[in-house]
Amino acid sequence: MSKTPKLSRQLGLLALTATGVCSMLGASINVVPFMIQKNVPGIGPYVLYAFAFAAIPAIFAALAYGILASAMPRAGGSYIYASRGLHPYLGFVASFSQWFGLSIVIGVIAYVTIPFIRDIFIELGWVGLSQTLERGWVRISLALLLIWSFVGVNIRGAKSYAITLLPMMFLMFFLGSIVVVTGYYFTPSDFVSALELRENRTFVPTENAVFDWRIFLSAAALLFSSFIGFDSIAQAGGEAKNPTKTLPRAIILSITSVGLFYFLFASAVYHTVPWSFVAEEAMKKDISAPGLLSYVLPSGLGIAILLGATIALINDLPAMLLSVSRLMFAWAKDGIFPSFITSIHKTYHTPNVALLLAGLMASMGVFGSHFAGDFFLGIDIMVTSMMVNFLLMCITLITLPQVNKKLAEKISMFKSRRLQLIIGWAGVVSLILFLAVHTYKDLSANVAEWYFHSTPIWLIVMGLASILFLFKWKQLKNGGSDPHTIFKVLPEE
Repeated sequence: MSKTPKLSRQLGLLALTATGVCSMLGASINVVPFMIQKNVPGIGPYVLYAFAFAAIPAIFAALAYGILASAMPRAGGSYIYASRGLHPYLGFVASFSQWFGLSIVIGVIAYVTIPFIRDIFIELGWVGLSQTLERGWVRISLALLLIWSFVGVNIRGAKSYAITLLPMMFLMFFLGSIVVVTGYYFTPSDFVSALELRENRTFVPTENAVFDWRIFLSAAALLFSSFIGFDSIAQAGGEAKNPTKTLPRAIILSITSVGLFYFLFASAVYHTVPWSFVAEEAMKKDISAPGLLSYVLPSGLGIAILLGATIALINDLPAMLLSVSRLMFAWAKDGIFPSFITSIHKTYHTPNVALLLAGLMASMGVFGSHFAGDFFLGIDIMVTSMMVNFLLMCITLITLPQVNKKLAEKISMFKSRRLQLIIGWAGVVSLILFLAVHTYKDLSANVAEWYFHSTPIWLIVMGLASILFLFKWKQLKNGGSDPHTIFKVLPEE
């Protein structure tokens, strides 16, 4: 009699770290630090300071994730942590919030990638082909093709996943380093001269700008999105080798390496391109790091950094699909989602049904981006979702010993209870501040329709999720199960 297929532990430290790195690097590095001049007018020369400030709550959240991962290495990461260490409902809220935000952003990233491919064609002189990519149905179709290609890669298992992800990650870092080197090599005067030569346009950079704390905090809350992604490592807890050690290490490695690279990358662009020019251009059109540096770079290098930006965006997709699919898988294992979602491919040992559903949700994000006309709406939803998720992870770190002493005793990273409490409370305080600022900014924004505010959209979705949870909780009770007992132990592997 054949055994029921199970998830296979095949992901090592490098593949897990790549999962976090590739989830974090993408639109956040090539677009957000520059388009923020439009989304948060007045931030001006203080973008890099806001980025550094945004790292504070992210670091505490990453440490909380790492500590919890060392005790609860299962597929579904954040859901498992909060449902076992805080409360089953809050575990579902934390993870559904994460799932919704990331699912939407997968579609946003796929949609945003197409203009980067278009710009490569323009640089290569393939004008006709680049104009074809401007058509709405073509852009949507290619974005959907990207998503479903990586759904296929994920279904084929860890080996297929690693073979796809690792080469692209190393290539992304290599091509991104061209931005860092050239950005620090050229000067603002080189840029102004190149602008005049290329467009016959005179530009006088603005040196100073008034600092406003409200604007600064709003920018930091948005730049917080740059650090979202390391959490995807935790979702792969059911497929990690030696998980109690590799999961925490991969989380710390990914946020450290990406944070340093991100800062070097953004500061290099602003070193060459005056912030006042970035702010002026952002008000007119969508801009990116490759487009800004193209004024001073020879054509070959311009194409190289465009290619690096495109790979960085595409690289987000397989890692994020892995993350959201494992969350659905974990819910289904606990009876919160229909049991058919726990289906595992007999050959590849991957949650194929969960991956297909993740692809469908991401496809909705593509259509949403197209009809909303502003990808920052998707990013705002993700930021709200992940701030709530990270906040609940920090609270879980505080409550775990009281709620589930047996699991708390399994923690193998930062065993000092005093240190755990410092990390947990520092994360709670800083994340509440960021969430309040981000929510105020969203609700006070002047938009055409109410549904272009991310906060009410998030609240509606979470309300529907709560109804679903209560319905499934009642079903578990009526079926003779004791839900509280289920959520005291880790799910079987």
